Amino acid sequence: MTISIIESGAAMRRMAECGKETWGAAVEDLWAPMAGMYHFVPGDPDLVAVHAQNFGFGPDAPTGTVHQAVDSLEQADAWGRIEGALTEGLDRLAAANPTMTMPDLTVLLVLGDPLNKHFMEEIRGLSAFGGISGYIALTVWPTDEILERLEAIALHELHHNVRYSPGGVVWDPGTVTVGEHVVSEGLADSFAAETYGGRGYAHFVSEETRRDDGVLARVVEGLDVTGMQNFGAWVLGDSTAELFGGTPVGLPTGAGYAAGVRIVDAYLAETGGSAADAATVPSADILAVALPRLGMHRSDE
Repeated sequence: MTISIIESGAAMRRMAECGKETWGAAVEDLWAPMAGMYHFVPGDPDLVAVHAQNFGFGPDAPTGTVHQAVDSLEQADAWGRIEGALTEGLDRLAAANPTMTMPDLTVLLVLGDPLNKHFMEEIRGLSAFGGISGYIALTVWPTDEILERLEAIALHELHHNVRYSPGGVVWDPGTVTVGEHVVSEGLADSFAAETYGGRGYAHFVSEETRRDDGVLARVVEGLDVTGMQNFGAWVLGDSTAELFGGTPVGLPTGAGYAAGVRIVDAYLAETGGSAADAATVPSADILAVALPRLGMHRSDE
């Protein structure tokens, strides 16, 4: 198991300083080690588009603001803390899943766009992706809240990465369900919480949403929905879905995370295991145990 943390601080400073005519080349330099994450895309991935899709900061972000944000990450030892958390997390997951080969990881920490209201306010400075084996991208804005949660954010994405690595669960875009996505978010948050307590849970999900039985019931109604283009509202909530052209379903931000944690908690309470133990358990098995315990039933039952 090797963990390669991209030294992105200097690259982001260069991006902040360059003009728009050289912006694209600077973005490509930053993201080049992550290109393999898009191995399924025909031809070479458009890394400038990838950066934007991940809420990365743009050429119009104030130079001084970007420099200050990089300073904040450096002063917080963000890269070192993330590497330490991933090392510990891989050890835990390997011990719980001895027949699996843990992935080698390439990890990019990049600043998000301080001018993007949805990124800064609705999802509170965090957009991360770890669902492609071997790669983790963490887009953040270094608020106190984010800096406090850095290790937990890394562990959340690590759980996804191991779950969808060879020998784990297969994510088939044509057949995957909202249920799989919801369960995976619940497992990832629970895995982080097993080490970091309350810091493990996604901070952009309100306590009201976490406790709301109506939110849980509505998410359960969508568990069998397929088609990844339909997942946004059920998992991330209506606001994010609408941002990307999706159809709202009447759910608040992070609804799928909140429901996922409740589902996983019910499963783990029944089985006595941990989120590390359940890293490769099919979502159908988890739902079959958890939903009756929660007094919930899938729409086709």
